Amino acid sequence: MSIHPTATPLSIAARPDLTGGRTVGVLLSHGFTGQPASMKPWGEQLGSRGYAVEVPRLPGHGTTWQEMNTTGWADWYGELSRVYTDLRERCDAVVVAGLSMGGALVLRLAADHADDPKLRGVIVVNPAVSTKRLDVKLLPVLKHLIPSFPGIAGDIKKPGVSEDGYTRTPLKAAHSMMQAWGPLRADLGRITAPLLYFRSTVDAVVDESSEPIIRAGVAGEVEMVRLEESYHVATLDNDLPLIEERSAAFIARVTGA
Repeated sequence: MSIHPTATPLSIAARPDLTGGRTVGVLLSHGFTGQPASMKPWGEQLGSRGYAVEVPRLPGHGTTWQEMNTTGWADWYGELSRVYTDLRERCDAVVVAGLSMGGALVLRLAADHADDPKLRGVIVVNPAVSTKRLDVKLLPVLKHLIPSFPGIAGDIKKPGVSEDGYTRTPLKAAHSMMQAWGPLRADLGRITAPLLYFRSTVDAVVDESSEPIIRAGVAGEVEMVRLEESYHVATLDNDLPLIEERSAAFIARVTGA
């Protein structure tokens, strides 16, 4: 299966000389039907500050939506966990960050590794752990009858920018993601690491139901940043400089580097 040219993972080595002698890693996860291109500009900017950066390609992404329909939450989380384990072995401290479904995945990581002293912070951009859409209740049946719905990728305000995501939404994969939301919501209280939460004021993909659930559910401190000039894929949109600035300050604060 061929991989889209922009879907290759990004890996940047740490520069402890820029971070006070400490080695700090940042794991960035793209979202559902997206691919690493949506996170690379952010990752490259953090890398320029001396942080070790990893942007993996989640299984089934960056190829075809049909292949993605053969993967699910366990595959995506498994790959992210593998990269996290490798990154923490190389670093003194780690921050995990994600866009949309990537936000849910890193929240799951933070809940599962709540006792890891190296996990110092979590950053989410328009994360999804819930939806108000009524048609999702039919997914257990629809996924066997219809392979896909119209795509959700490309919700970007800035003209001429694309995340190179899928034009179709694979329903078996979507159902797998949504099945993982309930257990994640139940475990949000295990998350004690500080949370930096970026939320676009206009988002055609993730509705407003996830924000209060996450903010009320996590046990750690929550810092909110509103993105007034970006849509869902804010990591490629007009507010990217704000995301870069605030996330770099957050990482420096929670890791001491």
